Amino acid sequence: MKTSLFIIIVLISGAFAGFIHGTVNFAIVEPYLDQAIGIENQNLFATGDEEDTPEFWVEYEGYRVWQKSGQILAGVILGISVGALFGIVFALSRNSLPGNNDRKKALVLAGVMWFTIYIIPFLKYPANPPTVGDSETVVIRAILYLSFIAISGIGAVVFYKLSKKFQNKKKLVSLIGYAVFISAVFFVMPENPDEITASMSLVNEFRLMSALGVTSFWVSIGVILGFLWNRFESHKETTPHYN
Repeated sequence: MKTSLFIIIVLISGAFAGFIHGTVNFAIVEPYLDQAIGIENQNLFATGDEEDTPEFWVEYEGYRVWQKSGQILAGVILGISVGALFGIVFALSRNSLPGNNDRKKALVLAGVMWFTIYIIPFLKYPANPPTVGDSETVVIRAILYLSFIAISGIGAVVFYKLSKKFQNKKKLVSLIGYAVFISAVFFVMPENPDEITASMSLVNEFRLMSALGVTSFWVSIGVILGFLWNRFESHKETTPHYN
């Protein structure tokens, strides 16, 4: 595949998957954010950090409208960034991925990346609404989460490379090796430093909606890139060449 076509496919796939992700988030995550921020505002009023005045609510509503209006655009930008990574990994691993066409191969890779760089880190450091977490621990929480993503992703690549040295059922050794490795990392990594003080019902529902939103991205990127790749590769292979 030509480099220019590869770039176009990757950008389109990432942008559309990001658009879907942003739209899903806007529909199912934002209501929980409103609830969480509402609780946070009431806490600010109770402690005297803010005053319950019309001026406060005008400023707050303006900020939330601005924030919500950028939700889908942010999804598109993030989608292009992650989609570029997905496209590169797919191009490098395509020949060794299971599946008899590029659509299935892309879905398999999307599933693997969803599991290794999202689900596993999510189980250790699940998403929390704004009412959970001290602003002073934002940096350390971000470092812990991103570190876990990097460790899980790199570990998956290493054990995948190792699996290529084995044949048939021996490949299972690599899968077991990764499971043991990531389980050890899971228990060694520090816990989230912030105590959850919000309603667990709100927190759990927020986490579920967040997980569904991210999952919609990985399903979308697998379907869209796989479809486009399969279409253009098949077209190239069936186009007659004339001397």
